[in-house]
This record gives sequence, C-alpha cells and structure tokens, in this order.
Amino acid sequence: MESYLKDKRGIILGALDEHSLAWHVALRCQAAGATVVLSNTEMALRLGTISSLAKTNGMPLITADLTNIDDIRHLISEAQVLLGGKIDFILHSVAQSQNLRRHKSYADANYTYYMQTLDISAISLHKLLQTCYDQDALAPFGSVVALTYLASERFQEGYNDMADAKALLESIARNWGGIYGQHNGVRVNTISQSPVATHAEEQFEFVHHFHEYAEQMAPLGRATADDLADVCVALFSDLTRKITMQTIMHDGGFSKTLLSNKGIEHLFRLNAQKANE
Repeated sequence: MESYLKDKRGIILGALDEHSLAWHVALRCQAAGATVVLSNTEMALRLGTISSLAKTNGMPLITADLTNIDDIRHLISEAQVLLGGKIDFILHSVAQSQNLRRHKSYADANYTYYMQTLDISAISLHKLLQTCYDQDALAPFGSVVALTYLASERFQEGYNDMADAKALLESIARNWGGIYGQHNGVRVNTISQSPVATHAEEQFEFVHHFHEYAEQMAPLGRATADDLADVCVALFSDLTRKITMQTIMHDGGFSKTLLSNKGIEHLFRLNAQKANE
C-alpha cells in the first residue's frame, strides 16, 4: 500500500481480536506508514487476543476504559509519549449493550443497561475528544473517525438501544467536528458500515440471513472489513482535509436501495426454505 499515512501517529480503539473491524484498520494504517497505538479495556484484553496480536505486530497497547475520564487522560498523555508527538488520527470503534446481551427487548429495556449503552457506545467519544481538546493532543489537521450504523436513522428490529447510541454518536461527531475544525482544522466523521461478521454482530438474531440480504440488496455488495480499513486510511490521510462532520455511508449502496431483484429473490428463497423445514 502507498504511504498515505507516512510519519503519522494514531490510536485505534476497540480491537478485540483478528475479526475486529478496528484490528483490520490498525493493520492497514501500519501498512500505509503510520505508527499505531492500540487500546481496549482490561476485560477485552482477557477475553480477546489483542495483546498477542499487538506484540506480534509491534504495536504498543494501553489499557483504558473509555467511560472513565482518568483512564482517558492517561491514555491520551501516554499515547503521545509512545508515539513521540501529537496524535494525527483516532479510530473510535467502541460499543456495547447489556440489553442486547441479556436479550432485553427495546420495549422492556433495563434503564441501568440503557445508560451504560449510551455511555460506552457514544458518550465515550465526547469524553475522548474533550480530553484531547483539553490536552491539545490532536495535531493540526488531524482526523477522528467513529464507526456507526444505519440503524441510527432507520428502524431495525432487534438492534435495540444501540440504535439510539449510534444516533447520539453521530450528533457528538458533528458537534465536535464544528468545534475542533475551527480550533485547528481537526476533522471528525463517522462511517456507517455494512454489517460484517464480528463478535458484536453475533448478538443479533438472524444475523447471517441479514448479511446475505444486505449483500444481495446493495448494488456493490456489502463492504468488507478490509474495505472499511481503506476508507479509514483515506479519512486519516491529508487527501480528505475538507471532509468533516459527515456520516459516510460505506455499505455498497444498501442505504439508498429500496428494492432489488436479487434482494427479493433472496427473501423468496428464505421463505421457501422455512416452508420446507
């Protein structure tokens, strides 16, 4: 890959294992010439394989809980030490819902879990950017990207309180994009990604059928994790200095497609399969 990120320094948040979107982005950024620091919670480090992946690929790893301001302050200050200067880019790929994990429906949400979902999946971005702003940690014309999903603006049954969290995440990105852009040219965007096979996706019922449906409905097919990594590299690079406060639909055209013959045929096949079971 060309050195679009040569001499740039970045933090990738939320990688759990080799299936994580964030891990694909980290590898692609490194291949494009960037120096990368990884971060996730202590629990994630125990449950996943990111520690060994980071060591194998020479990426420093800092433990941090993005709901905890002290942890975030330590992360941002320590990352600058490890990177040898101010931060050029950040990927926010952090989300969790206990209502989903515990199969609590949206109509029967546990409100303690609900607030945790908003804090982890959206407000954490505000805390992160406020800390960067206070520490003057982001380099001029830096770039911050957060991962979102189409359910932020459309009803998807079963996506639960994560839909609300993604809508809030996009609003936070717009507001900070306005503030940070005027401050020193830092861009803040979100990417609305196609559904892909990750551990988080496994929480959703009928996820594999939905993946195939999205593949058939989208004119370009579903965007893969590697496709996402390429878009992140572009947004982190100097080629996109005038793109900010945007939600970029990276889904092969799925979000703009009402009907397609392939999508309808897929639904008929599913119905026929159910009838034969």
